[in-house]
Amino acid sequence: MRVVAYSIKSFEKEPLAIANHKKHDITLISNSLSPDTVSYAAGKEAVIVFTEDVVSAAVINSLADLGVKYIATRSTSTVHINQQAAASRNIKIANVPAISLMADTADELSLALARETILNLDKWQQNRCLGSACVCSKACDQVHPKSPDHEH
Repeated sequence: MRVVAYSIKSFEKEPLAIANHKKHDITLISNSLSPDTVSYAAGKEAVIVFTEDVVSAAVINSLADLGVKYIATRSTSTVHINQQAAASRNIKIANVPAISLMADTADELSLALARETILNLDKWQQNRCLGSACVCSKACDQVHPKSPDHEH
C-alpha cells in the first residue's frame, strides 16, 4: 500500500520501519497534515496522522479527490478527524487500541503504536476490516475470529 505519514518525529522513524518490514511504501514527513500539505498524499492510498493533524472536512475532501481511501491515526483518539466527512467520502478511519498504551518506556510505546498502525494498513490491504472503521487489532477476534497474525 502506498502511504504518506504526516507529523513524524525523528524518534518515530525507526519504530515505523521496524513494524513495516518493507511491506508498505511509506513516505515519512515531519509536516502536519493541512490544506497546504495535503498534496503530499497524491498517488497514495492511505495517510497516517497524529492528534496534532486537524483532519477537517476540507482536508478530507482534498484527500478523497487525490484518491486516498484510508486514514490511520497513531492515537487512540479520532476527535481530530471529521468522521462524518470521511464517511461521506467513503474514507475508512483506523486508530490504535488503548491496550497499545501499556508500555514501560517511550521506545516501547513508539514501537507499539507503530505496530498497531501498520497492522491497520495490513488489514485494509487484505480487505479484513469491516464497516467504516478498523479498530480491531487486539480485539479483532470479534471481527476476524481466526486471525493467524494475532495472539488471542
